[in-house]
Amino acid sequence: MSSRTLAVYDGSGIDGSLYTRVNGWAQSAPHWLDDVIKVWSALGLGLFAVFMLYAWWRARGADSAVMARVLASPVIVVVAYAVNSVLKGLVEEVRPCAQIPGSVSLETCPGTGDWSFPSNHSVIAFAAAISLWFVGRRLGVVATVFAALMAASRVWVGVHYPHDVAVGALVGILVALVLAPLAGRCGPLVDRMRSSALRPLLGPGAAPVVTGGYASYGARQR
Repeated sequence: MSSRTLAVYDGSGIDGSLYTRVNGWAQSAPHWLDDVIKVWSALGLGLFAVFMLYAWWRARGADSAVMARVLASPVIVVVAYAVNSVLKGLVEEVRPCAQIPGSVSLETCPGTGDWSFPSNHSVIAFAAAISLWFVGRRLGVVATVFAALMAASRVWVGVHYPHDVAVGALVGILVALVLAPLAGRCGPLVDRMRSSALRPLLGPGAAPVVTGGYASYGARQR
């Protein structure tokens, strides 16, 4: 398939009818609800940075493998974003708000070259959320709920097809599932960093726990 053909790819045949239905709901919804979703869609990714900062603060009293996964979480997000950018360049799907007759976007419809598939917002949100699962289950659950809300909001505001956000979520999940466990193997590196001038930032790590007369190390916080 030629690059010109790809550049005008129309994804409406996959789930355009579902997009149109959701877009209709958005057009008939109360203005306050649209405004809330619009703000969340535009600014909500910042919440995942807050989650990561919270995870870092808690990990200061955890073992070094946990801290390694926390420090790797923003790197995992960047890698997922890079993978997604390659997919966008390969597919070059036109935005539904520029393709579906009668559709209305709650934010400015991105122009040609800012492709729709997969959704960057979904990739970032789910990569962050799944990375945080490897730090703490409760935090991972909360972050995943907000990641799903982020993905849904991108369809609601009219700038993505449902399959854009679904595949974006899948990309973020897969990248995090591969890289987060590998990051935990960098615990020895964090141990060395904790013995350096970085100790105030990384914390003392796990407290020693005496069991059966032998000293072992367990997380201070759960």
